[in-house]
Amino acid sequence: MARDHGDGLAAIAGRIGVVGSVALNLVALVIYLRGHFFSSVGTVVEKRPSKKEELAVVAPSCGKPSVLSDSMISLDHGDPTMFETFWRGPIGKSAMLVIPGWQTMSYFSDVGNLCWFLEPGLEREVRRLHRLIGNAAVEGYHVLVGTGSMQLFQSALYALAPPIADSPISVVSHTPFYSSYPSVTDFLDSRLYRWAGDANTFDGDNYIEVVCSPNNPDGAIRETILKSKTGKAIHDLAYYWPQYTPITQMLAHDIMLFTVSKCTGHAGTRIGWALVKDKQVAQKMNKFMELNTIGVSKDAQLRAAKILGAVADGYEFQLTIPSGGDVNLLFHYARRQMAHRWRALRAAVAVSGIFSLPGEVGGFCTFTKDMVIANPAFAWLRCEKEEVEDLESFLREHKIITRSGTKFGVDRKVVRISMVDTDEAFNIFVDRLATMK
Repeated sequence: MARDHGDGLAAIAGRIGVVGSVALNLVALVIYLRGHFFSSVGTVVEKRPSKKEELAVVAPSCGKPSVLSDSMISLDHGDPTMFETFWRGPIGKSAMLVIPGWQTMSYFSDVGNLCWFLEPGLEREVRRLHRLIGNAAVEGYHVLVGTGSMQLFQSALYALAPPIADSPISVVSHTPFYSSYPSVTDFLDSRLYRWAGDANTFDGDNYIEVVCSPNNPDGAIRETILKSKTGKAIHDLAYYWPQYTPITQMLAHDIMLFTVSKCTGHAGTRIGWALVKDKQVAQKMNKFMELNTIGVSKDAQLRAAKILGAVADGYEFQLTIPSGGDVNLLFHYARRQMAHRWRALRAAVAVSGIFSLPGEVGGFCTFTKDMVIANPAFAWLRCEKEEVEDLESFLREHKIITRSGTKFGVDRKVVRISMVDTDEAFNIFVDRLATMK
């Protein structure tokens, strides 16, 4: 996803990145020289790091500058920096990983697997986590790895499109749809597929329907709305995790896409995975990624496996510290944080009196075994003030950057706002919103 940064910001980011990289690499070298041992899949039998080593690891997690009370606040992207606080806690140490120079050198991870560049450790942790949460079936499914879920989305379009046809197959989605679907679909101007807009207005039998549930941008639970024997579907389930919505059932669609980014917050790791039922479809998706990038970074896969494993360990072994609480339980921690943010946002909207939000929805969560109110990763904010016709521009005047509803196939009086940015950015946003009349 493209981002616009000024030259000054880029320079700051470069300096921060260099300092952070040097610090982390020095720590990695110290840990290695002090006698750590590495398993064949990149996990570490660790000594407890010294206080000096712990301090050195505390480096900036992103290239964005700190925000002040008068800063321009960008909530345009779903950059999940909210999760950083959790990973700076005790569980973050269990997710540390050092990879020696001899490891991950080959192109191949498992030559006997359909997805030959998928690290076995990552596949194990993906299947383990889904079994733990109960949000998606894994038995009888092929696991594919991609550079984020967007690469997997492109590979699914390639796999589902007829290789020989008079015209490209139509790709559709229910409005409001994720803003990147149209641009990603049409980026290569492929003869295989083309973006055809709102699924509600589509008339035809041959199509690929993209279903995002919970939906980006409005958090709605979605199902396919088109019915045809020749129609295909891709289910984007990036947000079907307990911190955003109650897990009401174990889904078992033909193609299901997930990403580490929205699951654990590690957007920079650039790892997504797909659960694919049909072997031939899985083979075609894998061929796309093989030709596109000759596989996916093993180093990133090992880190993702370590992170997912730490999340599952927190629940399966009920890791605790003397202070107790949910400090090692990612989904409980994140759900509490999301609920707090949504309460603050709804309070600010009520005080202002000129905005509206979708109503609260919820249900019984089979994972947490209680009634849960959904806390979507994005706020779908509408302005009820007649003279405000372009809400994105109106909020920009108040130094808040959002994404216009026009990018999602609807009107300009609504915007999408990220709910997963840093505490500092979110708190300033809510304070400003409450003062608008």
